[in-house]
Amino acid sequence: MQIGIGLPNQVRDVTASTIPRWAARAEEAEFSTLATTGRYAYPGVSDTVALAAAAGATTTIGLLSAVLLAPTWPGALLAKEIAGIDGVSGGRLTLGVGVGSREDEFTVPGHGLDGRGARLESDLATYREVWSGEPVGGGPNPAVPSGTRQVPVLFGGYSTAALNRMVRWGEGYIGGSLPPTVTAPSFEAAKRAWREAGRRGAPKLVVLAYFALGDAEAGRANIQDFYRLAPEHIAANAVLCTTREAIERSIAQYTDLGVDEIIFVPATDDVDEVARLADIVS
Repeated sequence: MQIGIGLPNQVRDVTASTIPRWAARAEEAEFSTLATTGRYAYPGVSDTVALAAAAGATTTIGLLSAVLLAPTWPGALLAKEIAGIDGVSGGRLTLGVGVGSREDEFTVPGHGLDGRGARLESDLATYREVWSGEPVGGGPNPAVPSGTRQVPVLFGGYSTAALNRMVRWGEGYIGGSLPPTVTAPSFEAAKRAWREAGRRGAPKLVVLAYFALGDAEAGRANIQDFYRLAPEHIAANAVLCTTREAIERSIAQYTDLGVDEIIFVPATDDVDEVARLADIVS
């Protein structure tokens, strides 16, 4: 199993200048991936900004949005942003998307909570068109440089619609930071949907787990704050690893489930957390 680490972009009142330093240290520690957590209505740094900062501060580590609330964006604009970040990184970005569920995240006129699933369906086609270099806005010009690639897409979510999008548009599935007993059925459903759709091979399976090894109480308070308006089944069950044993147990449990990569998402923005986690997993 690959071991990735999150960026602290959605720790409340994160010191934004920490993000590129965190990214550089994560690459030095040989984590597989740097991932963001996305929200608008929270005092953090947006996925695209954090990923762009990480792209500029690193050269080899993978980049992932886990997950970006895609329907909060105009599709063509997000496609250009993602293509630019992927280009800066040298083709290291994977776009992880979800539909979102909170009205306060949807602030762009015409891009409200209602109809978000249908918009995402349309936007996924828009992404492909933009990345292919088709003209945009009714004019003669594409939005992206020639040679832009089709950025791989992973999907989060627990609905049948999310799995249907995964098999039609994506390369795999991202499970939330919940106990293995809760996420295991979702991974099985993803693999089943993949087979039934006739896709070759297997979907890439990624799971998230929060960690706070330096100041466990601060980490726990931050997670509670982040999820205080979330559905109760999510808020009450978010996994937070605070010890070596908990980290190792999570890795073992998800290895047994056949998950390809676990991303440990920081619950604080203490940059020394990178070394603390690396000491356990290296």
